[in-house]
Amino acid sequence: MTNDTQAASGCPFHKEGANTNIASSNTAWWPNALNLDILSQHDQKTNPMDPDFDYVKAFNSLDLEAVKQDLRTLINTSQDWWPADYGSYIGMFVRTAWHLAGSYRKQDGRGGANTGNQRFAPLNSWPDNVNTDKGRRLLWPIKRKYGNKLSWGDLIVLAGTVAYEEAGLKTYGFGGGRLDIWHPEKDIYWGSENKWLDATKNRYENDQDRKSLENPLAAVQMGLIYVNPEGVDGHPDPLKTAQDMRTTFDRMAMDDEETVALTAGGHTVGKAHGNGKAELLGKDVEGADVEFQGLGWHNPEGTGNAGNTMVSGLEGAWTTHPTQWDNEFFYLLFTYDWQLTKSPAGANQWEPVNIKEEDKPVDAHNPNIRRNPMMTDADMALKVDPEYRKIAERFYQDPAYFAEVFARAWFKLTHRDLGPKSRYLGADVPAEDLIWQDPIPSVDYILSEAEIDELKVKLLNSGLSDAELINTAWDSARTFRSSDFRGGANGARIRLAPQKDWQANEPARLAKVLAKLEEIQLGLAKKVSIADLIVLGGSAAVEKAAHAAGVNLKVPFTSGRGDATQEKTDVYSFEDLEPVSDGYRNFQKAEFAAQPEELLLDHTQLLGLTAPEMTVLVGGLRVLGTNYGGTQEGVLTNREGVLSNDFFVNLTDMANTWTPVGKNRYEIRDRATGATKWTATRVDLVFGSNSILRAYAEVYAQDDNKEKFVKDFIAAWNKVMNADRFDVK
Repeated sequence: MTNDTQAASGCPFHKEGANTNIASSNTAWWPNALNLDILSQHDQKTNPMDPDFDYVKAFNSLDLEAVKQDLRTLINTSQDWWPADYGSYIGMFVRTAWHLAGSYRKQDGRGGANTGNQRFAPLNSWPDNVNTDKGRRLLWPIKRKYGNKLSWGDLIVLAGTVAYEEAGLKTYGFGGGRLDIWHPEKDIYWGSENKWLDATKNRYENDQDRKSLENPLAAVQMGLIYVNPEGVDGHPDPLKTAQDMRTTFDRMAMDDEETVALTAGGHTVGKAHGNGKAELLGKDVEGADVEFQGLGWHNPEGTGNAGNTMVSGLEGAWTTHPTQWDNEFFYLLFTYDWQLTKSPAGANQWEPVNIKEEDKPVDAHNPNIRRNPMMTDADMALKVDPEYRKIAERFYQDPAYFAEVFARAWFKLTHRDLGPKSRYLGADVPAEDLIWQDPIPSVDYILSEAEIDELKVKLLNSGLSDAELINTAWDSARTFRSSDFRGGANGARIRLAPQKDWQANEPARLAKVLAKLEEIQLGLAKKVSIADLIVLGGSAAVEKAAHAAGVNLKVPFTSGRGDATQEKTDVYSFEDLEPVSDGYRNFQKAEFAAQPEELLLDHTQLLGLTAPEMTVLVGGLRVLGTNYGGTQEGVLTNREGVLSNDFFVNLTDMANTWTPVGKNRYEIRDRATGATKWTATRVDLVFGSNSILRAYAEVYAQDDNKEKFVKDFIAAWNKVMNADRFDVK
């Protein structure tokens, strides 16, 4: 063996040779092991910014008008390395922003523009995102100029919005505040396929019922943002495509009117590119070699750009004037009959029959030539689907109404995952409170420490049990999602539909607690919100349990939560926040393909918690007796209600055995006598079986860490209670 061969086969990154397994990950060796990577997705070690960097402060020092002016100049200045269609990058920047924001899904709040995740795999290499790499690279000089004051997420959305303004649309506004990530969100589930646009792998429980698309997915195929532009599985059928559109846009919290507006408005500007052979394109962004410097899909034909650009494979503009905001999309759609044709790349597209010469757009790079416009299968769906057609005809007859609906829908699309309006930055934030922003009235009081202590006494002496107070506070706060900043205890929407009726919230117990809290509220000289009383009640009970364990620590509390109203609560979209599983309270609504411990990890990541925080919270909530329905699984203590480390002590005690006795049910027995001491679930036992979680469990089981356990539990509890308090961070 030569030295070169030895070096290659021993290198941990080498992909060939006999010792390939050296590079294998633990998940390759043990594919069924619980993978905790999702809880360290955005480790601070990957962040190049200084620990004290404050993006809010940096953005607020930005001259936003100067940025917008630079964007206008860029939009109208064609670059030699990637020439602009029609001399304008309006279409390019709209598409780049659209595809950044369009990955959002309301089921779990993941995706969207908030993190600038289009810069990383897999999104940077999705077939549907082809050449968005060029859009980002065109924006690089502006990003370089404004640096830390302007995140990629904010820049891309702003560029798309300014592009529409340059086209002539009166936009609804813009809010900054998107924090960039620094490595791929590789643990987000985008589908089980291992092949792009794999029509052989069905995402539907019932292929005839397009609403049965697998949760939490929104796109119909791996590598798409929305639906296949050529038709379902690449087969043109506008009526069937309409079904996919309705499901996909609904998964983004868009109704039919917003769907029609976004489809038509998105295709009012720009063009599709299919002048070439898709099979000749080079590798995507992640697969391209170093000489391409982060750009993918190199086209070896001709110049590789301009008239030789390949993107979707469809070719042509949708409107006569693709750089202008107008009503030409509907004019062409309804004026002409359309026939199915093939693009130069062989893609299915629709073209008009006997179109007037003056209605044809000019060539994107030769104004002396006119080309046929084209429509995708999704565009044709607006004409043939009865409900979509009614909306489209109204937009055609009322261009001003169309422009207003689109402007609002574009704002919603690009801001849906930014969270409540209190997180928006900049002078262009609209004043109006929109229902999808989950508005919460502000409060005008501050509670002193003495007032807080007095309220704690009232709450603890209310006749409500400690477990009832803790569970209500937890259930109110556990809805928070760090993915799109929705949910949480602020607003006390647990009082309102749909949350008050969720099975996981134990409606009868919840109604009892809320009635008592409202009674207490009525008797207060200074009115305090129910939201504050809910959190304070749970925190007071936790504090009492800590004292019972001999640890005299205070649970921090910051007042200032408001009470949301039913009329300002988007009931339909809040239904997706309903817990179907909550390992923290040993609750599971039904059986799922994923194991209970995997569902716990997903919930934990959405809460923004770490693996150690998850560990201490589960162990603490078990001994506090907070299980759903008062069940005893995992309550590994003989002093329930005391915030002790008994869960970890007894879980790791080798005087016990652990025996499965049913579906997700285990008995913990005395090794010597065989007597059953406790029962448990998989969520409980995983803290002893998984090597990483056991390491944390052993820390909290140690005799010298009883106080540390209580201290860490209170810190994690406080983090959850304040996860949505953006005003106090």
